[in-house]
Amino acid sequence: MSVPMSEEQVFTLAFYLWELDGSPAGRSEEYWEKARAQLGNVSWDVVE
Repeated sequence: MSVPMSEEQVFTLAFYLWELDGSPAGRSEEYWEKARAQLGNVSWDVVE
């Protein structure tokens, strides 16, 4: 089952990745796209 990613999930992962790389200035769009790509490759298993 495909579960859409939320903007909050993208933001949280982008911020985490940005901090891991030392918080480089002026690269927010790069980290936003990295987060979207990583979350897009995740298989979400929903337990009912």
